Amino acid sequence: MRAAKAAQTRARMLAAARELFAERGYTATSMQAIATRAGVAVQTTYFTFETKRAILKELLDVEVAGDDAPVATLDRPWVAEALAAPPEELLRRLAEATAGIHARVAALLEVVRSAAATDAEIAELWDTNIVQRHTVLAVFTGALAAKKALRPGLNALRAADMALAVLAPETYRLLTRHRGWSDGAWADWAAGTLIDTLLARSE
Repeated sequence: MRAAKAAQTRARMLAAARELFAERGYTATSMQAIATRAGVAVQTTYFTFETKRAILKELLDVEVAGDDAPVATLDRPWVAEALAAPPEELLRRLAEATAGIHARVAALLEVVRSAAATDAEIAELWDTNIVQRHTVLAVFTGALAAKKALRPGLNALRAADMALAVLAPETYRLLTRHRGWSDGAWADWAAGTLIDTLLARSE
């Protein structure tokens, strides 16, 4: 009972932080504001998370995964299914999964990217996120290399660099938020771009 109540309180504070970061930005959001929005004492917020950066980091982890289960992205079932698929299907599944992730996390990543310009700790968090995204993508492009599907002269790491650019949250927000694309339209475009850019052409 006590554990369930603590989990509910934690979720309420995370939800409050998500709303405030989106409304005000990271820098302008205080721990007191998060506590007030969540309906808890500020001491509870500090006791649970210690720092505002810790809240932001946990929010990122939860939003990327879509839940709070301690399962890394590469250990998620959809990854194994995608890696086992033929090359074009692999990239389509990757683009579709990325669209789902960005729908949850792209706005929060924009908060991180914006705050990184003036906050060294958040800059480190942003850099770490880029590295993590590249690490995941390198597994996918490594699978394409193992299938001998990459176009001639392209290795797995360079292919991961290219995928990182195509699947960037900035690109997602540009097309979905500013140009009005649906998530499905973005996923179709991203998949087609990856297929055209990374895969060897069949004769």
